[in-house]
Amino acid sequence: MYPIKDTSNCLNMRAIIVDDERLARKELATLLSEFKEIEVIDEAVNADEAFDKINTQCPDLIFLDVQMPGKTGFDLLEMLDTVPRVIFTTAYDEFAIKAFEYNALDYLQKPIQPERLSESINKVIKDFEGHSHPEETNVKKLCSDDQVFVKDGDKCWFVRLSNVRLFESDGNYIKVYFDQFKPMIHKSLNALDERLDDRTFFRASRKHIINLSWVENIEPWFNGGLMVMLKGGEKVEVSRRQAARFKDIMSL
Repeated sequence: MYPIKDTSNCLNMRAIIVDDERLARKELATLLSEFKEIEVIDEAVNADEAFDKINTQCPDLIFLDVQMPGKTGFDLLEMLDTVPRVIFTTAYDEFAIKAFEYNALDYLQKPIQPERLSESINKVIKDFEGHSHPEETNVKKLCSDDQVFVKDGDKCWFVRLSNVRLFESDGNYIKVYFDQFKPMIHKSLNALDERLDDRTFFRASRKHIINLSWVENIEPWFNGGLMVMLKGGEKVEVSRRQAARFKDIMSL
């Protein structure tokens, strides 16, 4: 659909446009053609199609319509294990403000103005240049530089995994600890553990996964276990079964 551009001499961010309206996709693609840093590699008309294309093509950026028939843009992000950078597009300004007032997520109100689009792209480029981009593998582990989308009620965040200090199982949900927030996501701790890079994250017990870079203090605990204090103030018990491996990782 889109020709491959010669981007050997400039920053190249591969983008997918997700919008159920054909004219909206065409207009945005036309606007984006003015930005040499952005290469539009594909389009998707709904969340399910976008899910497949994002997982297959691994774009750096998606332009995502919030309101679409069936699954919304938020539903799509919750389906993804890790999300690329996102610029939301919406015709409903009041809806966007409500959704994003808890986090500095960027969005464009339709009809999209070139000046506003330029501001959003400049923000994304700064973020793109400020983080490393590891080579893709067939089974990609989630590392500290990846970001995840977390939605809890009306609140939503993009969270870089380096900022997540603790995952805690709570029934069929996981509590995600970052900054001063502890939102709940509907995922399995076992499934999450399989995706996380074990050089950064450690399964302390059946209920907890900790970010090793957030460990502040370690003390002996009952029955051969360990008590770990995180920089955020949380205390997490490392089970006796996991204590020996934890000591080895931390070179204790």
